[in-house]
Amino acid sequence: MANHESDLRRDVIRVCRFMYENKLVAATDGNVSVKLADGLLLFTPSGVSKALVTEEQLIVTDMAGRKVRGVQEPSSEIRMHLAVYEERDDVRAVVHAHPPVATAFTVAGVSLAPCVLPEVVFHLGTIPTSAYATPASPQGPGVVRELVRKCDAILLDRHGTLTVGDDVFKAYFKLEKLENYAQVMLIARQLGTVRTLPKDEVDRLMQTRRQLGITGRVTMCMGCDICDQRKDEQTAKTQRVQRTRRRSGPSSADSTSG
Repeated sequence: MANHESDLRRDVIRVCRFMYENKLVAATDGNVSVKLADGLLLFTPSGVSKALVTEEQLIVTDMAGRKVRGVQEPSSEIRMHLAVYEERDDVRAVVHAHPPVATAFTVAGVSLAPCVLPEVVFHLGTIPTSAYATPASPQGPGVVRELVRKCDAILLDRHGTLTVGDDVFKAYFKLEKLENYAQVMLIARQLGTVRTLPKDEVDRLMQTRRQLGITGRVTMCMGCDICDQRKDEQTAKTQRVQRTRRRSGPSSADSTSG
């Protein structure tokens, strides 16, 4: 993991290029930040395409968002980034992007929280969707604070995604995995019914994750009640069977014996 500011500047620019080349942002959308060794923050500038931004254009601020070094202004979403760093001491990088398929799910009001793909459950856990907040507004931090305490990948209602990590590449790869998941879910919904993983398999995945010491935070069942629905359906089925047995009375064998 890079520690020197020059290395981190290079890494941020590489991630910006990945975001643009993989169509995870358009025009001047999206922003990236990392925490420097001295506790200061390195931000992408406002209004510059991720295809064109340079290392020299990156801005250094303090933890209150006050500019320390740099000519341009930091990202307009600086408040949201600052909120993440305030809530999570373990986070060293934040990536905000506008992946089209994942964002479309929020526009359609369709959740990506259900547990479907094992690798997504293993690495990201439940993917919650935040409440809506006007972009770059003071309300932005409020809709992510509680969610980011519990997970590393969040869908922002009508406004893309927020992913975090202990380095900028890990934060970026969570973005890639989230958008890939959205693409798979879109195709699966077009083909037929989406089959979710059973709870015991989800539990096994979480146990394996703990055994391997995977870093980051995941929380299950945020915004998803499928397991509860299955439990309720099983309970209702059992009750129907019991009622049927009571109504039918003694078995025919019993009634003819003697």
